[in-house]
Amino acid sequence: MKILALCTGHPERLPGKSYKTGIFKHAVNGAVMIDAEGLVGDAICNRKHHGGVDQAVYIEGSLTLDWWAQQLGRPYGPGTFGENMVISDLDNRDVSVGDRFISGDLVLEASACRIPCATFAARMADPKFAKRYTAAARPGIYCRVIRGGVAEAGMPLKHQPFHGEKVTMPELTETFGRRLSEADRARYLAAPIHYKLRAMLETQR
Repeated sequence: MKILALCTGHPERLPGKSYKTGIFKHAVNGAVMIDAEGLVGDAICNRKHHGGVDQAVYIEGSLTLDWWAQQLGRPYGPGTFGENMVISDLDNRDVSVGDRFISGDLVLEASACRIPCATFAARMADPKFAKRYTAAARPGIYCRVIRGGVAEAGMPLKHQPFHGEKVTMPELTETFGRRLSEADRARYLAAPIHYKLRAMLETQR
C-alpha cells in the first residue's frame, strides 16, 4: 500500500448556496505536514460537523473510488469526495474502528465513518447522492492523528488492523442513529470510536 494523493482545499461557495465549504479538495504536490488537527493549510468551514481531533483526516481507499467511478460512469480526480488522503489497494469496507495507517512518522487511527450530508450531495450535483452513498455501505474513514508527521504522495503505508473486536465502517453506517443491543453497545464502547458517538452510547440505557 502507499499514499496515492494528499488533498487540501480552500473555502469555496457551492452554486446556489450562501455559505462557503471546504469540501472542494485538490491534490497537493510535495510534502504536507499532518498534525492533530489534520493537514496543515486545509480549510474546514463548518467546525460543528467537520474537523476536530477525532476526524482530523478523511481517507478514501482507491478500490472504493474505482468502484464509484464504475457506478457513476466517469473517473474522478483525488479530492472529489472531499477526502484528504487516497490510499492504494484499500477497500473502505475492510477498515474497522481502531485500525491504524502508518507512513513514516505518521500514525492515523480510524475513529468513525463518513455520514454524508447535503453539502456532499450538492458537491456531486445530485440531491439523492447522500442516500445513494449510504446505501452503498462503502463509507469513507475519519481518523485521529496518533502521531503527526510529514507525508507525501508515493510514500509506502501500512494498514495495521485493530486487535480488539471489530466494528467495521459498513456496520457503523448501518447502525447510525439506531439503538444498539447491550452486546453491540459494549463492543462499540470497547473500540476507540469517535468521542461524539461514545458520548451518545454512554447515555443509551
